[in-house]
Amino acid sequence: LMSRLLTLRAGPHALALLRERGLRAEDVDILPGASGGAKWLALAGLDRYLFGTFLQAPRSRPLHAIGSSIGSWRMACLAQQDPLAALERGHDAYTRHQVYPANPTPRQVTEVLTRCLDHLLGPHGAQEIVRHPTVRVHIITAEARGPAASETRLVLATAMAFAAVANLVSRRSLALQLRRTIFHACGRASPFCHLRDLPTVHRPLTADNVRAALLASGSIPLLLDGVRIPDTPGVHWDGGVTDYHLDLDYGNGEGLVLFPHFVDRVIPGWFDKSLPWRRAGARNFARTLLIAPSAAFVAALPGGKIPDRRDFYTLPDAERFARWERVNAMSSALGEALHEMIETGRLADHVQPW
Repeated sequence: LMSRLLTLRAGPHALALLRERGLRAEDVDILPGASGGAKWLALAGLDRYLFGTFLQAPRSRPLHAIGSSIGSWRMACLAQQDPLAALERGHDAYTRHQVYPANPTPRQVTEVLTRCLDHLLGPHGAQEIVRHPTVRVHIITAEARGPAASETRLVLATAMAFAAVANLVSRRSLALQLRRTIFHACGRASPFCHLRDLPTVHRPLTADNVRAALLASGSIPLLLDGVRIPDTPGVHWDGGVTDYHLDLDYGNGEGLVLFPHFVDRVIPGWFDKSLPWRRAGARNFARTLLIAPSAAFVAALPGGKIPDRRDFYTLPDAERFARWERVNAMSSALGEALHEMIETGRLADHVQPW
């Protein structure tokens, strides 16, 4: 019965490894976290199990955690000394502290989400993230150029509309307005140094810029203010604009890419959401195991759906709090289901080939 709660997909290399020896923490090399705002609440229980139990097993090589937007906030929880406490602070702040006036300005939204982020980080989070003995956090932002860096709303809106239209033709056209930036402290040891699908800049992640990088990674253009990050040029926007669900070349390696995700499909960029033909193929996911809530689990959630940004517009605050907390609680079953599959050694039996 537990296996009905999760959908598992694996590329050929991942599937071979899982059939050979099951899912082991020390085999996980990369952990991606997708953009998706409130959707992370549906993964809360899965994250609690993975971050608090499964990935706490001793390991001999680093774990590269990479995220855009809320995905980077999740990785920031994992890389703190007490990931479960960080997750709880993050979930609580995201659910309870987001109260807005009727038509909030980008400044007001930015102030609220900055407070949420500070709550998630706690007093020592920034230092813990950059000093973590095994977790190497990679935070994706989109550095804007030209009109996309404008603080004038109309200019920015025009630039984003232009980016969306050009993206219809090719994802590579995003480079005219935006440059993928990855903040990390790995130097040349990062598994993402080879990315060439979009122009990519690597910047050092430090205790002084981790907060600004995390805020920038979730700063949706026109909804929040752009962020200036210490010691870097330009204005930085939500990493999901370039990398919504992290359709990245994860490279060749011995181990696995473990991808806890809200859905069982991957959408490359933010502007691709409404383009059914722009879905990630299997090419980048040969060594990936994707774990997502099943359609049956989602149907049983309040409103029959995963929380999303529309809830701010359609639900009164009190009802939104109650629903989101209910989803968070129900999602614990996902962590239990995964734990059971791993412990019984039956996980590979439930995997669909990617």
